[in-house]
Amino acid sequence: MRTLALRGGARVAVVATEWHDALGVVTRGRVQLELRDGEPGPVLGPDAAFWLRGTGVRALRNPGRRTATVRIVTPRTVTCQSTQPVRQLPDDGGTTHEQHE
Repeated sequence: MRTLALRGGARVAVVATEWHDALGVVTRGRVQLELRDGEPGPVLGPDAAFWLRGTGVRALRNPGRRTATVRIVTPRTVTCQSTQPVRQLPDDGGTTHEQHE
């Protein structure tokens, strides 16, 4: 599990290979989902959860001025020999990332 912090007005792209099976929960502020066609999607507030698999969401955006936070939960890949770590989201300069286990 990790926390994604989006500064006011920041946007982070949703890369399918890095967000495969991700579940997000808004923990502070508001987050707007940007749809595949570039149209604005719903704005979600605290405690709202969203699933990214097959939804056509291409980005998350903070429409407010204050930092919004989202908890991102992705399953770990387990093999017979080891557990693969969860990959961090790319940093676009408008977000901060923290890894929590």
